[in-house]
Amino acid sequence: MSEHFGTLSDGTAVHRWTLERAGVRVRVLSYGGIVQSVQVPDRDGRTADVVLGFAGLDGYLEHPGPYLGALVGRYANRIAGGRFPLDGRTYALAQNDGPNSLHGGERGFDKRVWEATPVEHGVRLSRVSPHGEEGFPGRLKVTATYRLDATGALRIAYEAETDAPTVVNLTNHAYWNLSGSGSASGHELRIDAGRYTPVDGASIPTGIDPVEGTRYDFRAARKTASGYDHNFVLDKGVTGTPVEVAELSDPASGRVLTISTTEPGLQLYTADHLSGPFAPGDGVALETQHFPDSPNRPLFPSTVLRPGEVFRSETVYGFSAR
Repeated sequence: MSEHFGTLSDGTAVHRWTLERAGVRVRVLSYGGIVQSVQVPDRDGRTADVVLGFAGLDGYLEHPGPYLGALVGRYANRIAGGRFPLDGRTYALAQNDGPNSLHGGERGFDKRVWEATPVEHGVRLSRVSPHGEEGFPGRLKVTATYRLDATGALRIAYEAETDAPTVVNLTNHAYWNLSGSGSASGHELRIDAGRYTPVDGASIPTGIDPVEGTRYDFRAARKTASGYDHNFVLDKGVTGTPVEVAELSDPASGRVLTISTTEPGLQLYTADHLSGPFAPGDGVALETQHFPDSPNRPLFPSTVLRPGEVFRSETVYGFSAR
């Protein structure tokens, strides 16, 4: 089901799509590919919205910085210095995070209106990112398909093709709060990662270190805390089909979120800088992705996409209660 959600200043209409299956209701916007809400039951069958979002379009326009629920690209996370080399040429990007490029630049995929097409149990969003958009090379055709499967899990599948060599890294930036309100600081988190990428003062990776003996060890579930905006190197690496890599749970409500992905990394952000209608710690972002600054790091998994290739990525968000 789709409905009118609002209108941009240039007259472009924004629509909201509602997906319902197996007791789960998800709402997706054509603006930014935003997951506006995810309503799931707790252990007693009481339903609550477990992602942070705004009731109307104006909220997203007035508070773009947190990327609430957004489809992030052309390159999720940071590229150091807003520059990267590819095939002997250096490309300069929009610098919107100090000297760095963050989440696709000043006007990334999160601030674009996507064409929406219904599919079975879901909606497919598509757009063409022109050559040179935010400094990235290549004309990139992108689709993101949101579906609810028979269990009520939300599956987001991305595909992209280019007419010139480029870099691609796509994710969804939902902030999860399984209690449905208040702080998410009491949630418990498990991440199947024995390594992570430490960062410098500009949040750029300095290498890959083991989590053993550090505050970054989430291999056994434990409570989240503030101070995290780090990429975890998933033990499974890149896979052709989604593999479960993380679990977030709320002991109070019993709600459980599992994350499965084809991606090699997971960015944990504890929302320390949320402001406006939301407070720091009101949500936990778990962004499946390739690593930050990979275009400048030959030892990281490659994010290069060439003509004739198809970029494919899928992440599955499963919901239950115990």
